Order: sequence, then structure tokens, then C-alpha cells
Amino acid sequence: MPTRLETLFANRFVQRVLHKTAFATGLALCMLWGAAEAVRPGAAAPAEATAWEWPSQWEGAALRPLALGPVEQRFARQFPGAIARMTDGERVLVLRHVTAPTRMLHPAEDCYRALGYSIASARLEHDAHAQLWRCFVATRHGGQPLRVCERTTDARGQAFTDTSAWYWAALRGQSAGPWLAVTTATPLPSAAPARLL
Repeated sequence: MPTRLETLFANRFVQRVLHKTAFATGLALCMLWGAAEAVRPGAAAPAEATAWEWPSQWEGAALRPLALGPVEQRFARQFPGAIARMTDGERVLVLRHVTAPTRMLHPAEDCYRALGYSIASARLEHDAHAQLWRCFVATRHGGQPLRVCERTTDARGQAFTDTSAWYWAALRGQSAGPWLAVTTATPLPSAAPARLL
């Protein structure tokens, strides 16, 4: 004698029609929900996103803006916040003003690897102001080695050197935005590619 479960899922015409009807109804409900969410007006952009002003100095040196490349411009259009490249004449700074937790903010090591660099000497270190940074040396065949350092700071001054730790803290409400993510790239002498200064 068949069990109740076997009877419910028996391969009979009536069961097949009922199951297909139930699945079609569920699919239609999901589509309607998605359409309703798509036409619902989104939240207004935070005021700090439009009023953000980039720093004019870095460690006492005047900064001058650099143009974003075409790939960076496409990336910036989807980024929740704003992106700027600047230089103080010795190094390049990539500044990201982040208005929402996002996986689009990822470790600089990932970017440099994707650009064909080898990564060495990754470590945490303090700068002259006792701020903690994640630093590494990026080298590419035929190119000058770079000392790259990064950190992300929230609105309360809490700093993160691990992008994943920042993301989860921001997502859980343990870090208040907006955030400023800073990556510096300083050319190193070619004779000492693996030495951090």
C-alpha cells in the first residue's frame, strides 16, 4: 500500500498538473515582486555623497588630481560613492569615498595581481602618525617596483586595514559611514624591489 507521500508525488496526470500549476503560480509571484521592486522609487542619495570634497594636501604636500582611465571611469559609475586619483609628485593616491557597504571596494593586492604584478612583503605597519596600514611591494617584469599601502577609515575614525573586515563591520552596523578608503603607490628604487621603507 502506498504511503501518503508517495500518493502526493505519484506520477499521475492530476499530480503533474497540480505541481506545474503550483510552480507556475510561485514563479508568477516572484516576477510580480521583482517588477514591483524595480519600479519602486529608491532612496535618495545621501547628502554627503554630493557634498564630498577631496583633500588638497597629503602629509603636508599639495595634491593635484589625475584623470581616471576608461576602465576606472566605468567602475566609478557603478561605485557607491566617488573615486579620485591624485598625486603629490612622489606617489599616486587612489581615494574612494564610500557611501554604502560594497564588495566593489576590494583589497589593492587583488587589483595589482589582476594587472600582472607580483606581490611580496605584505605586512601591517605604522606610518609617521602611528596609523596602521596594510602594505606590500608590487613588481612587474620591466617595471619599477611600487610600495603600496592601504587603509579604510569610517566616520568615527575607526580604521580598517583588511577590506573584508571593513565590509562585514559596515554591513552589520559596527562601522558608521561614510568611509574613506586610501591606497598609496610609491615608486621604489629598482635595485631594492622587496624592501619596504
